[in-house]
Amino acid sequence: MENKTSEGEGFIRDREQKTPVRLNKFLAEAGICSRREADRLIAQGAVTVDGVIAEMGQKVTSAQKIAVNGKEAVPEKEMILLAVNKPRGVVCTTEKKWNDVTIDTFLNYPRRVFSVGRLDKDSEGLLLMTNDGELQDKIMRSANCHEKEYEVEVDRPIDSAFIKKMERGVFLEELNVTTRPCRVIKTGQKKFTIVLTQGLNRQIRRMCRECGCSVISLKRVRIMNIRLGELPVGAYRPVSKAELEKLYEMLEIKDKERQQ
Repeated sequence: MENKTSEGEGFIRDREQKTPVRLNKFLAEAGICSRREADRLIAQGAVTVDGVIAEMGQKVTSAQKIAVNGKEAVPEKEMILLAVNKPRGVVCTTEKKWNDVTIDTFLNYPRRVFSVGRLDKDSEGLLLMTNDGELQDKIMRSANCHEKEYEVEVDRPIDSAFIKKMERGVFLEELNVTTRPCRVIKTGQKKFTIVLTQGLNRQIRRMCRECGCSVISLKRVRIMNIRLGELPVGAYRPVSKAELEKLYEMLEIKDKERQQ
C-alpha cells in the first residue's frame, strides 16, 4: 500500500546536548525510548556511560559515549513529528504476534518513529508519530488534560439525555472509573463530536455502550492544536514548524499549570 506525503521530512533543530541533563531525558530526546522506558533500562543495568554501567539520575552530555544493550545511542539530529491518517485495521503497536498490520509496517517511514498514544484497530484518523520520546511523554501525560477531538456515528438516534450523560462523565464498570467531564455536540441523527481530555482504553466505545448504543464509525480529527484536515486516509505529512511551535507553547503552559 503506497502512502502519500507532502514535501519535507520534519522539523530540524540542533539536538546536540552540551549542558548536562538526566540520562533518561537524554535518551528520550535522542529518540531512543521514552523516559519511563529509559528508567527501566537503567535499572536493569542495560545502559552504560563511557563504558561504565549507568546510575539512576545520572547526568550526561552528548560528548559522552552512551550505549543501550551495547549499542551506542547516537542522538538524531532531526526531530520528526508526523501527522498520520491511520486507516481502520491498522494497530498502533510494533508487536507482530497477532499477524496484524502494524503502524510502522504500514507507514514504512525511512526513519525510526513511534506513535504518540494509540488509536484502536477499528478506529481511524489522526495519529502522531515521532522519534522524540520526551515529546511523546509530554503529550501523553494524562495529568495535563490535553484535548483530543473525535467524530462518532452510533447505531441509534441520540437525544439530549444521551449528550448530557456523556458530558457529565460515565462510570465504566470494566475499568472501575468514571470518565472526566467532556464536550459533546450532536451533528446528526446518529452522529456527534466529542472532545476528551483523557485516553482510557476504547473509552468512547465503552461510554457509548454504557449509554445504550454501539459505535459504527469513530474518527479522531484533532490532537491539541494538530488537526487532521483533508489528509487522505493512509497518508501522512510532517507537522509544520508553526504547528510545532504552538504545540510546544501549549505543552509548556500545561507543565507550569501542573506544577503550581
